[in-house]
Amino acid sequence: MHPKNIHNTPYNFVELIQHHKVLSTHVFINSYSNQTIDFSKPESVLHLNTAILKSQYQLTDWNIPKGYLCPPIPGRADYIHHIADLIDDQTTGSMTKGLDIGVGANCIYPILGTQLYNWQMVGCDSNVNAITAAQKNIDATKGLSNTIEVRLQNTKAQIFTGIIHPNEYYHFSMCNPPFHSNRQEANKGTLRKLHNLQNLKEAPLNFGGQANELWCNGGEALFIKRMIKESVRYAKQVGWFTSLVSKKENLPKLYKQLNKIKAKHTTIDMQQGNKQSRFIAWTFDNLKS
Repeated sequence: MHPKNIHNTPYNFVELIQHHKVLSTHVFINSYSNQTIDFSKPESVLHLNTAILKSQYQLTDWNIPKGYLCPPIPGRADYIHHIADLIDDQTTGSMTKGLDIGVGANCIYPILGTQLYNWQMVGCDSNVNAITAAQKNIDATKGLSNTIEVRLQNTKAQIFTGIIHPNEYYHFSMCNPPFHSNRQEANKGTLRKLHNLQNLKEAPLNFGGQANELWCNGGEALFIKRMIKESVRYAKQVGWFTSLVSKKENLPKLYKQLNKIKAKHTTIDMQQGNKQSRFIAWTFDNLKS
């Protein structure tokens, strides 16, 4: 993990339960004599996340509707820390502004961005229920509404258009795009992960998620290519555009698209335990006059 990631050590369940007592009903001793939870159960992961956010990120409360994606916080924090390195922040925290594409009901990236670095964050989503739930998570903790704003994307075919207002500037944008190209592929991926889970001491995630969170036509490659194409229009309003890329084999076609628009780009590798991930980042600073 990133050196600044506080999740480099195992979960301290005693401390976490002190901040969120409900978690105690989901904790058990495994065959290695360690306290843990069943990471295949969404409710258990939900309460673990709530405890983490209360204990280590000073939230009053946090929740998501049943069936929505419950993110693994250590990996999400890694993305935030690597973005901080990428933008090489010369400002004083609160002057930095970021945009989260597909904020989801959990609102996790804006929450981590503001709690870790005091950034101003805007999150957008095309799902009304997700925006409503995200706003509830913002309102649950005093002060978050001063640093986080959520906006509804009314046109699903658009990514930045309709969200970035005239004269706004963002130091970065970030995105965790839908991985799969259709519902069947998403279901197969879920079943495969559940099967693999039986051989793991710990699991990196749980297996909820709405259709818009898990899949879109063309999968992540086409989604990110659309993002790259649309980013040209906002070259002067975003310092660094970034997106997670779950499938390494998608990188060559994304590089080709980025070279086509003459954007400077880089790929940042990340690792959480046995899980390897990455995000691609591009900027038009080399073309700005």
